[in-house]
Amino acid sequence: MSDEFMEYVMELFGPFGTVGARRMFGGHGVYLDGLMFAIVSEDTLYLKADEMNRIEFEQAGCEIFDYARKGKRATLDFFRAPEDAMESPELMLPWARTAYAAALRTNAKKQVQAAAKIAQQKPAGKKAEKKKTARPAKPVKRGKRTR
Repeated sequence: MSDEFMEYVMELFGPFGTVGARRMFGGHGVYLDGLMFAIVSEDTLYLKADEMNRIEFEQAGCEIFDYARKGKRATLDFFRAPEDAMESPELMLPWARTAYAAALRTNAKKQVQAAAKIAQQKPAGKKAEKKKTARPAKPVKRGKRTR
């Protein structure tokens, strides 16, 4: 991946906010406020998608991000940025907003799932109390009666 392309991507996101990038898996993750909303791989920009905005990317003819994983093709919920959006920061802005909104929704969903998982776990360090159930009374054995 070229440094020039990465610099251009940062310029495209300029009006969106203070965006940062981190190297990952041979490319870069693009972040705003700690949330990754874009990926740059092989001089191609991909934007985050979910069930709410996927149709926007599909209607624009954008391809989903895929890569080789254990000899098979795998996909992530990121779509190639539309060609016209790559022309200017103004054209990129609505796409950056929809990608960031998808990242926010995904993060919120993960937090709810993590909280639910924690709630289902037994308290640490305490043995689970056995549930006490009423047992039927044992018959009392009585000795032989003599009269």
